[in-house]
This record gives sequence, structure tokens and C-alpha cells, in this order.
Amino acid sequence: MAAKRLTKSQLVAELSEKWGVSKKQTGEMWDGMLALLYSEVKRAGEVVLPGLGKLAKKARAARMGRNPATGATIQIPAKTVLKFGVGKACKEALL
Repeated sequence: MAAKRLTKSQLVAELSEKWGVSKKQTGEMWDGMLALLYSEVKRAGEVVLPGLGKLAKKARAARMGRNPATGATIQIPAKTVLKFGVGKACKEALL
């Protein structure tokens, strides 16, 4: 059976204890970090998180697809997607 995931409030509580600051301050720092990551990816197209990986926007070309229910061929439009690549240090630490 898989272990339960760490919730945001549990993560904030752990970090607040480790850093010696209040949960409110830790939550604000977390939200600020996420806002910074979002704006940087939007501005530059990617952001590297040393020791963790890289978050990047990628353009996906238009392509032909198939409706699995009817088997009809459909055109899938081009779009921008987010990709996260796990860094080498993270892979080595976890695997």
C-alpha cells in the first residue's frame, strides 16, 4: 500500500519547524516561491531548480489524432505545455 502524500499544511509545518519560523511566515515564503517560479517560467520559458530539476514551457506541434470512441481521425491543435525534468542529483538521491 502506498504511503499518504504530504499535504501543503504538513509541508509548511515541517519547514517551519526546521527553519525556526512561524507557519504563517513559512506559508508566505512557499507561496512567494511558487509565484516567482510561475512568473520566471512565463517570462523566460524555463527555470532550473538546482538539486531538483527543470520546469520548462514546450511548444507542442499540431498533429493528427484518433477519437478512441468512434475511431474518427481528428486534428489536434498546437499548444504550449509544461514539462518537468528530474535532475541527476535528485535521481541519484531517490533511486
